[in-house]
Amino acid sequence: PSAKVRAEQGLLAIRKRLQLYANLRPVNTYPQLAHKSPLRSDLVENVDLMVVRELTGGIYFGQPRGRSEDLKTAFDTMVYHQDEIIRVARIAFDLAMQRQKRLTAVDKANVLATSRLWRETVQQMAEQYPEIELEFMFVDNAAMQLIKNPAQFDVIVTGNMFGDILTDEASVISGSIGMLASASIGEKTSLYEPIHGSYPKAAGQNVANPIGTILSVAMMMLSSFDAAQEAQVIQQAVLAALEQSVGTRDIVPDNPKGTDEVGDFIANYILQS
Repeated sequence: PSAKVRAEQGLLAIRKRLQLYANLRPVNTYPQLAHKSPLRSDLVENVDLMVVRELTGGIYFGQPRGRSEDLKTAFDTMVYHQDEIIRVARIAFDLAMQRQKRLTAVDKANVLATSRLWRETVQQMAEQYPEIELEFMFVDNAAMQLIKNPAQFDVIVTGNMFGDILTDEASVISGSIGMLASASIGEKTSLYEPIHGSYPKAAGQNVANPIGTILSVAMMMLSSFDAAQEAQVIQQAVLAALEQSVGTRDIVPDNPKGTDEVGDFIANYILQS
Protein backbone atom coordinates (compact mmCIF):
# COMPACT_ATOMS: atom_id res chain seq x y z
CA PRO A 1 0.00 0.00 0.00
CA SER A 2 2.89 2.40 0.61
CA ALA A 3 4.62 1.82 -2.73
CA LYS A 4 5.31 5.08 -4.55
CA VAL A 5 5.29 3.40 -7.95
CA ARG A 6 2.88 0.57 -8.74
CA ALA A 7 2.84 -1.71 -11.78
CA GLU A 8 -0.80 -0.82 -12.43
CA GLN A 9 0.18 2.80 -13.03
CA GLY A 10 1.94 1.82 -16.26
CA LEU A 11 -1.01 -0.14 -17.59
CA LEU A 12 -3.49 2.58 -16.72
CA ALA A 13 -1.25 5.14 -18.44
CA ILE A 14 -1.08 3.00 -21.60
CA ARG A 15 -4.86 2.68 -21.70
CA LYS A 16 -5.36 6.40 -21.21
CA ARG A 17 -2.66 7.49 -23.68
CA LEU A 18 -3.89 5.14 -26.41
CA GLN A 19 -7.54 5.87 -25.55
CA LEU A 20 -8.38 2.19 -25.21
CA TYR A 21 -11.88 2.93 -24.04
CA ALA A 22 -13.59 -0.46 -24.35
CA ASN A 23 -12.37 -3.73 -22.90
CA LEU A 24 -13.93 -6.90 -24.36
CA ARG A 25 -13.66 -9.93 -22.10
CA PRO A 26 -15.26 -13.16 -23.37
CA VAL A 27 -16.06 -15.90 -20.87
CA ASN A 28 -16.48 -19.36 -22.35
CA THR A 29 -16.57 -22.82 -20.87
CA TYR A 30 -15.08 -26.01 -22.26
CA PRO A 31 -16.43 -29.52 -21.60
CA GLN A 32 -12.86 -30.71 -20.97
CA LEU A 33 -12.50 -28.26 -18.07
CA ALA A 34 -15.95 -28.59 -16.52
CA HIS A 35 -14.43 -30.48 -13.59
CA LYS A 36 -12.09 -27.56 -12.88
CA SER A 37 -14.88 -25.06 -12.38
CA PRO A 38 -16.00 -24.52 -8.77
CA LEU A 39 -19.57 -24.51 -10.08
CA ARG A 40 -21.63 -27.61 -10.83
CA SER A 41 -21.19 -28.91 -14.36
CA ASP A 42 -24.83 -28.21 -15.22
CA LEU A 43 -24.32 -24.52 -14.36
CA VAL A 44 -21.25 -24.02 -16.55
CA GLU A 45 -22.63 -25.87 -19.56
CA ASN A 46 -22.95 -23.65 -22.66
CA VAL A 47 -21.71 -20.50 -20.93
CA ASP A 48 -20.77 -18.00 -23.65
CA LEU A 49 -20.88 -14.40 -22.55
CA MET A 50 -19.06 -11.18 -23.39
CA VAL A 51 -18.34 -8.44 -20.87
CA VAL A 52 -17.80 -4.97 -22.32
CA ARG A 53 -16.00 -2.88 -19.71
CA GLU A 54 -15.45 0.87 -19.96
CA LEU A 55 -11.69 1.27 -19.60
CA THR A 56 -10.52 4.89 -19.47
CA GLY A 57 -12.98 6.56 -17.10
CA GLY A 58 -14.61 6.08 -13.74
CA ILE A 59 -12.98 5.83 -10.35
CA TYR A 60 -9.62 4.60 -11.66
CA PHE A 61 -9.03 7.91 -13.43
CA GLY A 62 -11.29 10.44 -11.71
CA GLN A 63 -9.90 13.55 -10.05
CA PRO A 64 -9.40 14.64 -7.33
CA ARG A 65 -7.88 11.65 -5.62
CA GLY A 66 -5.35 11.26 -2.84
CA ARG A 67 -4.83 11.57 0.90
CA SER A 68 -5.29 14.32 3.42
CA GLU A 69 -2.25 16.00 4.96
CA ASP A 70 -2.57 13.94 8.14
CA LEU A 71 -2.95 10.78 5.99
CA LYS A 72 -6.05 9.77 7.93
CA THR A 73 -8.47 10.45 5.09
CA ALA A 74 -8.32 9.10 1.53
CA PHE A 75 -10.54 9.95 -1.41
CA ASP A 76 -11.18 8.82 -4.98
CA THR A 77 -13.63 10.36 -7.45
CA MET A 78 -15.86 8.48 -9.87
CA VAL A 79 -16.54 10.64 -12.92
CA TYR A 80 -18.31 9.76 -16.19
CA HIS A 81 -19.28 11.95 -19.10
CA GLN A 82 -22.21 10.87 -21.26
CA ASP A 83 -19.96 10.64 -24.34
CA GLU A 84 -17.77 8.05 -22.56
CA ILE A 85 -20.83 5.95 -21.87
CA ILE A 86 -22.22 6.25 -25.38
CA ARG A 87 -19.10 5.04 -27.16
CA VAL A 88 -18.66 1.93 -25.01
CA ALA A 89 -22.38 1.13 -24.93
CA ARG A 90 -22.49 1.33 -28.73
CA ILE A 91 -19.88 -1.42 -28.94
CA ALA A 92 -21.95 -3.52 -26.53
CA PHE A 93 -25.17 -3.01 -28.49
CA ASP A 94 -23.42 -3.84 -31.77
CA LEU A 95 -21.91 -7.00 -30.29
CA ALA A 96 -25.30 -8.06 -28.96
CA MET A 97 -26.73 -7.65 -32.46
CA GLN A 98 -24.13 -10.16 -33.71
CA ARG A 99 -24.85 -12.62 -30.90
CA GLN A 100 -28.13 -13.51 -29.14
CA LYS A 101 -29.45 -9.92 -29.10
CA ARG A 102 -29.51 -9.72 -25.32
CA LEU A 103 -27.75 -6.97 -23.36
CA THR A 104 -27.43 -6.56 -19.59
CA ALA A 105 -26.34 -3.15 -18.31
CA VAL A 106 -24.79 -3.47 -14.85
CA ASP A 107 -24.70 -0.48 -12.51
CA LYS A 108 -25.49 0.72 -8.98
CA ALA A 109 -28.16 3.24 -9.95
CA ASN A 110 -29.91 3.00 -6.59
CA VAL A 111 -26.88 4.65 -4.94
CA LEU A 112 -24.51 6.27 -7.44
CA ALA A 113 -25.19 9.35 -9.56
CA THR A 114 -22.77 8.10 -12.21
CA SER A 115 -24.77 4.88 -12.48
CA ARG A 116 -27.98 6.83 -12.94
CA LEU A 117 -26.33 8.65 -15.85
CA TRP A 118 -25.24 5.27 -17.26
CA ARG A 119 -28.78 3.91 -17.00
CA GLU A 120 -30.40 6.98 -18.57
CA THR A 121 -27.91 6.98 -21.43
CA VAL A 122 -28.25 3.27 -22.20
CA GLN A 123 -32.05 3.54 -22.09
CA GLN A 124 -31.93 6.33 -24.66
CA MET A 125 -29.60 4.35 -26.91
CA ALA A 126 -31.85 1.30 -26.75
CA GLU A 127 -34.34 3.12 -28.97
CA GLN A 128 -31.82 2.74 -31.80
CA TYR A 129 -31.69 -1.03 -31.24
CA PRO A 130 -35.33 -2.23 -31.06
CA GLU A 131 -34.26 -5.86 -31.63
CA ILE A 132 -32.13 -5.94 -28.50
CA GLU A 133 -33.62 -7.36 -25.30
CA LEU A 134 -32.22 -4.94 -22.73
CA GLU A 135 -32.20 -5.45 -18.97
CA PHE A 136 -30.61 -3.53 -16.11
CA MET A 137 -29.05 -5.21 -13.10
CA PHE A 138 -27.44 -3.85 -9.95
CA VAL A 139 -23.82 -4.91 -9.65
CA ASP A 140 -24.32 -6.83 -6.40
CA ASN A 141 -27.09 -8.89 -7.99
CA ALA A 142 -24.97 -9.38 -11.13
CA ALA A 143 -22.15 -10.77 -9.01
CA MET A 144 -24.57 -13.29 -7.54
CA GLN A 145 -26.21 -14.16 -10.87
CA LEU A 146 -22.81 -14.85 -12.49
CA ILE A 147 -22.40 -17.71 -10.03
CA LYS A 148 -26.03 -18.76 -9.75
CA ASN A 149 -26.79 -18.91 -13.48
CA PRO A 150 -23.97 -17.62 -15.74
CA ALA A 151 -25.60 -19.03 -18.90
CA GLN A 152 -28.36 -16.42 -18.64
CA PHE A 153 -26.01 -13.69 -19.90
CA ASP A 154 -25.14 -12.82 -23.48
CA VAL A 155 -23.47 -9.37 -23.44
CA ILE A 156 -22.82 -7.36 -20.28
CA VAL A 157 -21.85 -3.68 -20.39
CA THR A 158 -20.62 -1.86 -17.30
CA GLY A 159 -18.21 0.71 -15.91
CA ASN A 160 -14.52 0.40 -15.25
CA MET A 161 -14.37 -0.83 -11.66
CA PHE A 162 -17.48 -3.01 -11.83
CA GLY A 163 -16.17 -4.63 -15.02
CA ASP A 164 -12.78 -5.29 -13.47
CA ILE A 165 -14.30 -7.08 -10.49
CA LEU A 166 -17.02 -9.00 -12.34
CA THR A 167 -14.71 -10.37 -15.02
CA ASP A 168 -12.22 -11.67 -12.47
CA GLU A 169 -15.15 -13.35 -10.72
CA ALA A 170 -16.38 -14.77 -14.02
CA SER A 171 -12.92 -16.12 -14.82
CA VAL A 172 -13.33 -18.99 -12.37
CA ILE A 173 -16.33 -20.24 -14.31
CA SER A 174 -14.03 -21.46 -17.09
CA GLY A 175 -11.79 -23.28 -14.62
CA SER A 176 -8.77 -20.96 -14.66
CA ILE A 177 -8.10 -17.26 -15.03
CA GLY A 178 -5.27 -18.29 -17.35
CA MET A 179 -7.81 -19.25 -20.01
CA LEU A 180 -9.33 -15.83 -20.62
CA ALA A 181 -8.39 -13.42 -23.37
CA SER A 182 -9.31 -9.77 -23.76
CA ALA A 183 -9.29 -6.98 -26.32
CA SER A 184 -8.93 -3.30 -25.43
CA ILE A 185 -10.46 -1.30 -28.26
CA GLY A 186 -9.51 2.29 -29.07
CA GLU A 187 -10.42 4.80 -31.75
CA LYS A 188 -7.10 4.40 -33.57
CA THR A 189 -5.50 1.28 -32.17
CA SER A 190 -6.25 -1.76 -30.01
CA LEU A 191 -4.36 -3.84 -27.48
CA TYR A 192 -4.81 -7.55 -26.80
CA GLU A 193 -3.83 -9.33 -23.60
CA PRO A 194 -5.02 -12.02 -21.18
CA ILE A 195 -7.06 -10.64 -18.31
CA HIS A 196 -4.72 -11.94 -15.59
CA GLY A 197 -1.70 -9.66 -15.94
CA SER A 198 1.94 -10.68 -15.84
CA TYR A 199 1.85 -13.36 -13.07
CA PRO A 200 5.27 -12.47 -11.58
CA LYS A 201 5.05 -15.23 -8.94
CA ALA A 202 5.51 -17.78 -11.74
CA ALA A 203 8.57 -16.11 -13.26
CA GLY A 204 11.16 -18.66 -14.35
CA GLN A 205 9.07 -21.66 -13.29
CA ASN A 206 7.59 -22.57 -16.70
CA VAL A 207 4.12 -23.03 -15.17
CA ALA A 208 2.09 -20.06 -16.45
CA ASN A 209 -0.87 -20.93 -18.64
CA PRO A 210 -0.26 -19.41 -22.11
CA ILE A 211 -3.76 -20.09 -23.46
CA GLY A 212 -5.22 -16.73 -22.42
CA THR A 213 -2.46 -14.98 -24.34
CA ILE A 214 -2.89 -17.26 -27.36
CA LEU A 215 -6.64 -16.69 -27.44
CA SER A 216 -5.93 -12.96 -27.25
CA VAL A 217 -4.06 -13.37 -30.55
CA ALA A 218 -7.20 -14.99 -31.98
CA MET A 219 -9.20 -11.95 -30.89
CA MET A 220 -6.59 -9.72 -32.54
CA MET A 221 -6.82 -11.65 -35.80
CA LEU A 222 -10.59 -11.32 -35.81
CA SER A 223 -10.93 -7.71 -34.68
CA SER A 224 -7.89 -5.89 -36.05
CA PHE A 225 -7.08 -7.89 -39.18
CA ASP A 226 -10.49 -9.26 -40.19
CA ALA A 227 -8.82 -12.67 -40.38
CA ALA A 228 -11.67 -14.90 -39.26
CA GLN A 229 -10.18 -18.10 -40.70
CA GLU A 230 -6.85 -17.58 -38.92
CA ALA A 231 -8.67 -16.83 -35.66
CA GLN A 232 -10.66 -20.03 -36.02
CA VAL A 233 -7.50 -22.09 -36.56
CA ILE A 234 -6.00 -20.70 -33.35
CA GLN A 235 -9.18 -21.51 -31.43
CA GLN A 236 -9.23 -25.04 -32.89
CA ALA A 237 -5.61 -25.54 -31.80
CA VAL A 238 -6.51 -24.58 -28.24
CA LEU A 239 -9.44 -27.02 -28.30
CA ALA A 240 -7.13 -29.77 -29.55
CA ALA A 241 -4.76 -29.12 -26.65
CA LEU A 242 -7.61 -29.36 -24.16
CA GLU A 243 -8.97 -32.52 -25.76
CA GLN A 244 -5.55 -34.16 -25.45
CA SER A 245 -5.02 -32.88 -21.87
CA VAL A 246 -2.09 -30.72 -22.90
CA GLY A 247 -2.17 -27.99 -20.30
CA THR A 248 -0.35 -26.35 -17.42
CA ARG A 249 -0.89 -27.35 -13.81
CA ASP A 250 -3.84 -24.99 -13.26
CA ILE A 251 -5.99 -26.99 -15.71
CA VAL A 252 -4.21 -30.40 -15.89
CA PRO A 253 -2.93 -31.03 -12.34
CA ASP A 254 -2.37 -34.78 -12.75
CA ASN A 255 0.05 -34.62 -15.67
CA PRO A 256 0.86 -30.96 -16.28
CA LYS A 257 2.94 -29.65 -19.15
CA GLY A 258 5.22 -26.65 -19.05
CA THR A 259 4.34 -23.31 -20.56
CA ASP A 260 6.69 -24.00 -23.46
CA GLU A 261 5.25 -27.46 -24.12
CA VAL A 262 1.69 -26.12 -24.29
CA GLY A 263 2.78 -23.29 -26.56
CA ASP A 264 4.74 -25.65 -28.83
CA PHE A 265 1.79 -28.05 -29.11
CA ILE A 266 -0.57 -25.26 -30.14
CA ALA A 267 1.96 -23.71 -32.52
CA ASN A 268 2.63 -27.04 -34.22
CA TYR A 269 -1.08 -27.73 -34.56
CA ILE A 270 -1.52 -24.37 -36.29
CA LEU A 271 1.39 -25.06 -38.64
CA GLN A 272 -0.11 -28.39 -39.63
CA SER A 273 -3.61 -26.98 -40.19
